[in-house]
Amino acid sequence: MPLCYSRPNLRHTTDNEKEIALSNTTQEIYSLNTSDVWSGFKSLLPISLFVVIFGAAFGLASTHTGLSNDSSMLMSALVFAGASQFATLELWGEQISLFPLMITVFFINARHLLMGASLYPWLRHLSPMKRYGVLLVISDANWALSLQAFSRGQSGFGLLFGGGLALWVAWIIGTWLGLYFGHSIQNPNAFGLDMVMSCFLLAMVVGGKKDLRMVLIWAASACISLLAYWYLPKNSHVVIGALAGGVIGLLWKEKKI
Repeated sequence: MPLCYSRPNLRHTTDNEKEIALSNTTQEIYSLNTSDVWSGFKSLLPISLFVVIFGAAFGLASTHTGLSNDSSMLMSALVFAGASQFATLELWGEQISLFPLMITVFFINARHLLMGASLYPWLRHLSPMKRYGVLLVISDANWALSLQAFSRGQSGFGLLFGGGLALWVAWIIGTWLGLYFGHSIQNPNAFGLDMVMSCFLLAMVVGGKKDLRMVLIWAASACISLLAYWYLPKNSHVVIGALAGGVIGLLWKEKKI
């Protein structure tokens, strides 16, 4: 009697299946859907509470310069750049010199050029409408979190767009509160609130990749930024320090495994 046996169902992963799996993973990294946006929105809510306070400080300051409430709210909704808006208030007067105002705002916000460049490897996979829509609400906090997510091989678009929306809404709400109730928050720096964003970004750096290359890049960038802060025009240290770190990272490329 012949010996009968059942053949085990051994299934090897083919190259085609590997490509499909890799394609699905890639699509997830470059995806932007409603659930990701909502998740990113909730993730940035804690730090948005501090943004409300600074928005209130801006609203209060704008009332002291004679800027109308409608103009203040419109500026916060369309510009969404705290440091630039405060700088604008310092230059605001009966006779506004447009060119110095534009130069000041450009230098303060020039870091956004570097933010966009650092996210380009992932942004280029989005359609132009989605790409520039996401960038409308980019700021320090959601940029840092999204870049960290992308570096881990995860999608960061939810954090970038959803988190940006949370910060944008918080800034508008804060501005409105400052216009009508800002007298109670005349000096947020007295509570150390001016260090919240710095501490947050420092935590992002500490939580990132740690090796000799990264340590030297950050150290060189910090030193050059300090020198620029001491000896070069105001706010130029942000751009110069970031460019220095970028150039060093470009010349000292990371070893590919």
